[in-house]
Amino acid sequence: MEMIRKCQDGAEVLKINEKNGVVWLAYPRLEAQDWAVHGFSTRLGGVSKEELFSMNLSFSRGDREENVRENFERIAKAIGFSTKDLVFSDQTHTVNVRKITEQDRGKGFLRPRDYTDVDGMITDVSGIVLATFYADCVPLYFLDPVHRAVGLSHSGWRGTVGKIGKVTVEAMAREYGSRPEDIITAIGPSICQDCYEVSGDVIELFSEYFSPEDHSRLFYKKENGKYQLNLWEANVAVLKEAGILPEHISVTDICTCCNSDVLFSHRASHGKRGNLAAFLGIRR
Repeated sequence: MEMIRKCQDGAEVLKINEKNGVVWLAYPRLEAQDWAVHGFSTRLGGVSKEELFSMNLSFSRGDREENVRENFERIAKAIGFSTKDLVFSDQTHTVNVRKITEQDRGKGFLRPRDYTDVDGMITDVSGIVLATFYADCVPLYFLDPVHRAVGLSHSGWRGTVGKIGKVTVEAMAREYGSRPEDIITAIGPSICQDCYEVSGDVIELFSEYFSPEDHSRLFYKKENGKYQLNLWEANVAVLKEAGILPEHISVTDICTCCNSDVLFSHRASHGKRGNLAAFLGIRR
C-alpha cells in the first residue's frame, strides 16, 4: 500500500494486509509460524470519528464504547481470532511482565482486569490472544516455536532503558523453559530516530545502561542541545543482550510519526489520537 511510507529501502520486513476494508501489518517471519496468530493494527477499517478516525482501539481516549467494541470485532475477524480470547495489558511504562493463564482469558475486553502496571505478557495457553497498545512506543513480539509460548511487550523509552525485552525473554525461560536462541522476535512499528527528539536527561540514562560501543547507533546530539534517539536500535541491543540470535530479530521499517495519517502517533498529533494495538496469540 503506497500510503504507508517506509523509513528504509530493501527487503520487505512488514507485510500490509487488507480484509473487508480493515488494514493491518504483519511480519512474514512470524506468519511462517503457523501455530501462532499476530498483527499490528492501522487507523483504517473502523468506525471511530474525527481525531480517533477510524480504527481506535482504546476505551480511554474519549471514544464511544460501542465504537471501540465494533473496532475490536472488525480487527479480530480480519486477523483471525475471537475477541473473547483477548487479554489486555495495563501499561504504565514499567518492566513488569505477567504470566497469562486460562483464568485471564477475556480480561480487559469482556471483563475487568484484576491486575495493574503490566507492560508485558507471556503465555503458552492455546487460544489466548495478548493485546498491547501504542501510539509511538515500541511493540516487542516473542515466539518460542519449541515450547509454543509467546510474549508481547510495550517498550517506550523507559521500558527500553529498563530492558523489558530482556525481562520478557527471562520470564519465558523461567516459566516455559524457553531458550533465547530458539525465540523468534520482532520490533514493531513505532517512532523512528528522525522523529524522536529527547532531552539530555533521557540520554544520560541510555548512556548509563547501554554499552559505550552502542551509543553512536542509539543517539546523536543536535545544535539545539537535544538528541535524536533510536529506539529500534536500542531494542535490537536489548534483544541481543538477552541472547536472541541476530537472524531471529525482525526490525520494523515503518514509523508511526511519519505515517500519522494511517497510524496513530502521540507526537505527531500532540496527544489528540486513538490507540493502535499489537496482537499475538496461540491458535487453537
